[in-house]
Formats: sequence, C-alpha cells, structure tokens
Amino acid sequence: MAIASINPATGEKLKEFPAFGGNEIETRLKRAERAFARHRQESFAKRADLMMATASLLEQEKDKLARTITLEMGKLFRSAQDEITKCVRACRFYAENAERFLEDDVAQTDAARSYVHYQPLGPILAIMPWNFPFWQVFRFAAPALMAGNVGLLKHAANVPQCALAIENVLCRAGFEEGVFQTLLVEAKQVEKLIVDARVKAVTLTGSEKAGSEVGSTAARHIKRSVLELGGSDAFIVMPSADFDGAASTAVKARTINSGQSCIAAKRLLIADEIYDQFLEQFVERMRALKIGDPMDETTELGPLATEQILQGVHEQVQKSIAAGAKLLTGGNRIHGAGFFYEPTVLVDVAKESPAYQEEVFGPVASIFRVRDAADAIEIANDTTFGLAASAWTNDPAEQELFTSELETGMVFINAMVASDPRLPFGGVKRSGFGRELGATGIREFVNTKTIWIS
Repeated sequence: MAIASINPATGEKLKEFPAFGGNEIETRLKRAERAFARHRQESFAKRADLMMATASLLEQEKDKLARTITLEMGKLFRSAQDEITKCVRACRFYAENAERFLEDDVAQTDAARSYVHYQPLGPILAIMPWNFPFWQVFRFAAPALMAGNVGLLKHAANVPQCALAIENVLCRAGFEEGVFQTLLVEAKQVEKLIVDARVKAVTLTGSEKAGSEVGSTAARHIKRSVLELGGSDAFIVMPSADFDGAASTAVKARTINSGQSCIAAKRLLIADEIYDQFLEQFVERMRALKIGDPMDETTELGPLATEQILQGVHEQVQKSIAAGAKLLTGGNRIHGAGFFYEPTVLVDVAKESPAYQEEVFGPVASIFRVRDAADAIEIANDTTFGLAASAWTNDPAEQELFTSELETGMVFINAMVASDPRLPFGGVKRSGFGRELGATGIREFVNTKTIWIS
C-alpha cells in the first residue's frame, strides 16, 4: 500500500511512496544495530559537532523545509519557519548540555567510590505525529542521539516527505549511516518493530488509542516507553488578569496550528465578573480570523491536515450541539478545495458531550463561566487528560493555588502553554507518562547504572 502526501489546502495528491516490505525493514534494523555499536563509543564532543552541523543545515534550509511542512500538512508557512527555528534551538541546546546532563553523579556511601553512570540503550523507535512534523521528531532525536542512542522514525503516514527530509538532514550533517533512519511503514507493521529484540525502547506522540496499544505492547515485552497522548487543556482567566493580553492570547492559544496542537487551549474557563466582556471579544476575534492559503503571509488560519480529521471535528461539534451546547459562531466546513473548518465557539457545553469529554483537534473553543479559582480548578481537573494548563491572574494566592492544584504535567501562569528545550514536557492521567526535553528528557532512554567500588 502506498503512503501518500496530500496538500491539505487543495486536496491535491503530491506524491506517493511504497511502504517498506519485510526485507527493507530487516536491512534497516541490522543497519541500526551496527550503527549503535559505533555511535555509542563516540565522544560527546564528536556528537555535539554533528548536532551543531545539523542545526546549521536546518537554519540554512529553513525556507525549503518549511515549505515542505506547509505543503504536506497545511501549517501556516511562517509557523513552519518558526518550527524549523525551534528545531535548531533544540539541536544546539543538547549539543551544549548533553554531556553535563549525563555526567556521572557521585554518591556518598560506605564504598571507596560509588556513582551513577548513564549509558545509551540502543535503537529507539519513535512513532511521531503529523502536526509538528519536524519539531516532534527533533525533540526526540536531539537528546537521543546525543546520549549515544540511534533512532528509528515511524512518522505519520501523511508526512512522508518531512520524514525523509529529516533523515536526509541528519545524514548530510555527518551522522553515520544507520544512526537515524526513517521507516516508511504502515501502522500494522509497528507492533513487529516494537517486539523486535533490536529495538530497546519506544516513544510515541499520538492518540489515546495508539498510546494504549503501543504502551501495552512495550510493557508485555518489558521495554521502556514514553507516551504523550494529547490533552484538553484549560485556559483560565481571573478578574485580576491583564484582560487584553489574556483575550488576544486566548485566540492564538486555541487556533495555533489550526487548533491541531496537543497543548492548544481547548477549554476556556472565564471568571463570572469578566465573562460577558471576554466572550464578546473572543467571538469577535474568532470571526475576524482570515482563513485561506497557508503560504499567504496574511492568512491567520489554515486548513486541517486531512479530510478524516475535518470530518471528525465536525462530527464532534454537531454531537455537542445536539447534546445542548449553544453555537455562537462557526460550526461548519468551508466548502471548496482543501480541508478548511470555520473558527467555532461553543458555550453551555454539556458534560456528556464530545466537546467536554474529548480532545477536539481543530479550531473549536468551548467556553465555561466559573465562580472563582476553586471552581475553575474543579472544572479544569474534570477531564481524563492532564497535559497542561494556562492560568491568567495577578493574584499571588491564586497563582499558588493553580500551580499546586491543577492536575497537569505543566502549568503556565500569564502565558500560553508552549514546549521549550530547557524544560520537561509531558503529562499525567490519560495524557501519558514519561517526559521529553530538558535534562529529564535525555535521561528517559539511558541505562541509569549504579557503580559501587570497595
């Protein structure tokens, strides 16, 4: 079965690639095993030189690579450029800090000498999503390769050109053949890869269903896994907040990447005192968004990535309205070429509806009126997800309350949730487990070895 690349802005098929057969997969697994035997012996200085060279190539070819992102999954071109720039930062961050993050930790014990030593595991399988097709990969690849592991990328089926471009960049930067390989395989082939003894661990960013399947397969075979499974992030605004800053950021936080972000602000929880004013401004700003060609620098909202995603979002909206939600704007597919959906705002969302219970991966905001900070926390936590939350308040007591009581892996105060190479990224509850990025991220895929010398 061919793996197809389709332009979401036009619906046009750009290119097809044949899925790898068993022989090709076996060849690449053997190559990864051989490459690891050598790459693990490289010095941190050598790995850092290669990672810096990767950063330079990404920087030099930013526009070309960003265009590939835009044509293949519909991201605004300027946002795709920003994505490449973020990958550059991650590469340089780990090139500069990996050795320090993995240096031996000396322990004070009864031994003549005791310490903790960190060693790479081997080939790591990365199952990555389409919504940030370069960033999601590099936030795995930069720490994993700097730690001495090698990478096997099973990318989303709709971004094969991005997947191949990433392998090409790392190869041209000087990494040995086999250190990072793209596997153009179908979903049904993933289980065999996880089970293969040469694959030592797996990381996945994707849906709950995919995470459950991958995590359970890894666990059955006693392999480490990191799962980032999305979220239904709360965006809380209290009366003491900078109102204009919160209102303008809320639109961006909900519509970033056309709403296709795990850390997008999907539920807006607004204090009763400012609710009516906020709602009026938010709806007005959502209606005013310019929708169109993602290559046009004036466009503010591009298409959804696939026809299937578009249909799924519309179904969630319609079911939520049928369950009692009130539609204030949007709620329809924009007919014509491409996979465009109107910016949508729902209020009076019923607890049993998809807009309350599920992650809506499109430009759809659900807005809730809350009495106070305690009420906001109760509603924010009333979800199976626990990835991140953004809370807007200038009250120190409320800030402390939100950072302490929100059941998420990340809390941002007076700022939109974002990933940063310097800080751990990940969630709790059904948003997954394990962490990417920061010092924590690079230690996910190493053997933490205790050394005792008498």
